[in-house]
Amino acid sequence: MENPKDPAERPSRKRRDSFGMLDGGMAQLAPSSSSSSSSSSLTLIKTNGQVYTYPDGKAGMATCEMCGMVGVRDAFYSKTKRFCSVSCSRSYSSNSKKASILARLQGKPPTKKAKVLQKQPLVTKMVPFTQYQTIPVEVFDWGRYLGDGDATGAPVSCFKHVPMGKSWGDISEGVRVEVPNTDSGLPMKVYWIAGIIKLAGFKALLRYEGFDGDSARDFWLNLCVPDIHPVGWCAAGGKPLVPPQSIMHRFSNWKTFLIKRLTGSKTLPPDFSSKVQDSMQVPFKRQMRVEVVDKTHLCRTRVALVEQVIGGRLRLVYEECDDGTDDFWCHMYSPLIHRIGWSRSIGHRFKRSDVSKRLGGLTDAPGQLFAKVREVDQSGAWFEDAMKLEAIDPLNLSAICVATVRKVLADGYLMIGIDGSEAADGSDWFCYHCTSPSIFPSGFCEINDIELTPPRGYTNLPFRWFEYLKETKSLAAPVSLFNKDVPNHGFRPGMKLEAVDLMEPRLVCVATVTRIVHRLLRIHFDGWEDEYDQWVDCESPDLYPVGWCQLTGYQLQPPAVTAGNAHRSARPVSLSGAAATRVPRSLSGDENETPPDYPSPPTPASASQPSTEGRAGTHTHKLTESISVLMVSAALEYLFC
Repeated sequence: MENPKDPAERPSRKRRDSFGMLDGGMAQLAPSSSSSSSSSSLTLIKTNGQVYTYPDGKAGMATCEMCGMVGVRDAFYSKTKRFCSVSCSRSYSSNSKKASILARLQGKPPTKKAKVLQKQPLVTKMVPFTQYQTIPVEVFDWGRYLGDGDATGAPVSCFKHVPMGKSWGDISEGVRVEVPNTDSGLPMKVYWIAGIIKLAGFKALLRYEGFDGDSARDFWLNLCVPDIHPVGWCAAGGKPLVPPQSIMHRFSNWKTFLIKRLTGSKTLPPDFSSKVQDSMQVPFKRQMRVEVVDKTHLCRTRVALVEQVIGGRLRLVYEECDDGTDDFWCHMYSPLIHRIGWSRSIGHRFKRSDVSKRLGGLTDAPGQLFAKVREVDQSGAWFEDAMKLEAIDPLNLSAICVATVRKVLADGYLMIGIDGSEAADGSDWFCYHCTSPSIFPSGFCEINDIELTPPRGYTNLPFRWFEYLKETKSLAAPVSLFNKDVPNHGFRPGMKLEAVDLMEPRLVCVATVTRIVHRLLRIHFDGWEDEYDQWVDCESPDLYPVGWCQLTGYQLQPPAVTAGNAHRSARPVSLSGAAATRVPRSLSGDENETPPDYPSPPTPASASQPSTEGRAGTHTHKLTESISVLMVSAALEYLFC
């Protein structure tokens, strides 16, 4: 096994990690004993206390085309090595496309080489989440983006961690609701009945009753906003029901028409709004203390305080930070956060702090608030140090790499290092649970036609596991130790959603599922190059349905688009288009693949997870109600036509 303390065997690895941080400062060359370096000599590079090597310092240097920073070329981002970081790469792409998306960037001070518009502070862009009121947020227009009918949003039922995620199944096309009538011609606010034509996450394409096959007045609404009501709400509250003026002439007796049209159809239950509000309750509160991964040294954790909560996403500030700037975002069910004392209980490295002794009013977050992992039996055959496997690179989430078990911890946790790219002191080792969907047995990529990233500097290509294990005198981790559960997640290639950019985790972006391999989803950020794609588990709490940002008040980052192609269509999909349009069953064929042929031992009970549904999560009855003749008659008490 390689000696992790030998700096000559560790190449530089200065890339942006999954927390949006660089794993080192600006590289500086160590003093040389000679004025001219030989091409065969090794240049020592000291980076934030870590020591790396790079052959031929001159040939190995590069200049960032965005900010002008000079550094080690091999440590630069992307395959072309033109930029020093993700931010610079995206800033350059954004400027060249002339798109108004600078809020997506993490921001760097302008330099003489290039000018970058300064972004607004994060706190001024985020609208605080208030539990029981609608938050007016300027959001990306999903309705226009989905308007031509070619795109389909992933159903809310695919996201168990979001509001109503566990009870959304009954919401479907054909459900009737009462909504404001924007075609009344009257000075006061009136309502009319509309039916759901198409669903995309929380968003619904609605059509007023009476338009039949005419899609001219179709419109998109978020079903969880206060303007959506069940049939009968107007009658109960004395609100007027008025047909749209453009079709008023079509029927002489609207009451008879509606009784015939609505009887036997479905509507929302009377308490739908309260169920939505209950499901949006978040148990984490400000100033709660948690243990969280140290974004500058992935191999250890630190204490952090919950500073802000928006829709279950937490803004965490490290306890030692006085001005609140040393922070990052993650979901409350993220595997990156744990209860106080977790690190000590499993043997994980931990950075101690005495700040809490000087602070009052702080509370440790209760253990039951965190996501639970599956209990495992480590008494039999188990993972061992130096075993080989494949893993998603936490510093480059678009890549699945050759990796090594560096240390076995308690309760099924493992410290994993990416072969050929590890820091000399192991500070970029990452902790995965043995049931994590981000680690795989050797050969997983080959079986599923995924490009496996070989160790950096490995020359015996194409990479073959048998030869590599023989060369390194290593053993592959047994296949039986990995998680092989594939839930019926409901995702399909081509589905739209809102996804966290895990390289800059404060950002939630417009995204598309482009590939499915068992439970792995390939997430593409609309408007960006494929190199920014990320592999994400189907049950990741960093994925959200269309309309989640609008519902919770979180800022949604729009796609990076050219100036002349801001939206595909300004017109909503027609009824005939909605009926005929279907997302292809397979764009890649991956979801039809079968897992590798290996024995599947009985699996323990599925990992439990705290319910995000509040009181609504306990409901087992259907979310929609059938409309009877009596209900229709009562609902039309305030019909004016």
